[in-house]
Amino acid sequence: MRLTCMFSFILLFGAAGLVVFIHLQDPEEIVHQQTPGIKYNMGFQQPKKDCVSSNNQYRRLRKSTADGVAMVKPTDSLHLSENVPTKLQSTDRRQSSIMFAMKDQQNGEEINSIRLHKRRRRFIIKKSPILISMNSSILNLPTLKSEDRNNKKWKSLYQIQRERKRIMRETCSKYKSNNRRIITPYHVSRIFVEDKYRVLYCEVPKAGCSNWKRVLMVLNGLASSTKDIQHNTVHYGNYLKRLDGFDHKGIYHRLNTYTKMLFIREPFEKLVSAFRDKFEHPNNYYHPVFGKAIISRYRVNATKEALRTGSGVKFKEFIQYLLDVHRPVGMDIHWDHVNRLCSPCLIDYDFVGKFESMEEDANFFLHLIGAPQNLTFPKFKDRHANEERTTTKITQQYFAQLSPSQRQRSYDFYYMDYLMFNYSKPFEDLY
Repeated sequence: MRLTCMFSFILLFGAAGLVVFIHLQDPEEIVHQQTPGIKYNMGFQQPKKDCVSSNNQYRRLRKSTADGVAMVKPTDSLHLSENVPTKLQSTDRRQSSIMFAMKDQQNGEEINSIRLHKRRRRFIIKKSPILISMNSSILNLPTLKSEDRNNKKWKSLYQIQRERKRIMRETCSKYKSNNRRIITPYHVSRIFVEDKYRVLYCEVPKAGCSNWKRVLMVLNGLASSTKDIQHNTVHYGNYLKRLDGFDHKGIYHRLNTYTKMLFIREPFEKLVSAFRDKFEHPNNYYHPVFGKAIISRYRVNATKEALRTGSGVKFKEFIQYLLDVHRPVGMDIHWDHVNRLCSPCLIDYDFVGKFESMEEDANFFLHLIGAPQNLTFPKFKDRHANEERTTTKITQQYFAQLSPSQRQRSYDFYYMDYLMFNYSKPFEDLY
């Protein structure tokens, strides 16, 4: 009896200690754990290059000079509201003391107030967002012009777009619980801006991103033809603006008034295309950064040369790395989920194109936005022009090297992309 009482006392004492520990937990640490996107104390970062390399996966946020305000932190969430007019403006003014600080550094009292309420502000930012209903957008798919409504081709493509958006919306409603639409700069960091034709393009690597950047540059008047733009100019020239480079008002305005589009590709095919490009050709970034780590971790009796250079990664080893929850090196944009790259359940895209029907979809989009008639989507292959494109047949040859279990786990890894964009199962034995 005495032993039972002592045991009960120890349990009660432990529970009380746990409650006290949780109560005393530093609120700043809690916010770090809850907040998605960019870390708070990251500081300002260098701009990302492009879809070619992801070693600069995040970028610095440029300080805004509009209306005499500047972002307090690069991670302060950007919240959107469904109603643009007066209600949003008044809400923004009420939250301006939370999300923004005036540039006038002479007001010492205000600065001290910000410091004193630092922790409280972070909780308020998280708990009182400006709400927007899921997948709402002021701008929907551009309507067909009157002269196009009798054109069977345009009407068919228009209906395909409506169906793709419907499937994407239903998938988001079923599997995503985004009751709060909180958009941070991280969520729009892969979106490129073309102001002349009011286009936002979310970059998905290995789904025509290089040629889409060429098209945006021509639309913007930076070149007269897509053929005149070299690969390095596309990816390292920094001629195109990214949406996270604008201030709060600029991001909000463009998200709600520009035509937002993305192009996607069959997930397994996109994965094999990325593997062939990055690991089967000389590469001074992916071999030393990813190759060395993959060979060291997954290859038995690896040679000193392979460990030194990181060259010669096998597809099976690459899949082992991809499916490992304790990866020796982080994820990369070339094989990450489209759901994470473009946040389609958070940002309501007006146009969803597919790599498999690229020419037809791309030229239909250009027609919808009123692009010059002589501008068409480029057909040429951006890299390794003499090599055959990654097709369904080539993809199946690579996945035939894997065990059924590895194929199933790979399918599970990209399941949301398959579901959201209505791609069929690539192998019959998958469930």
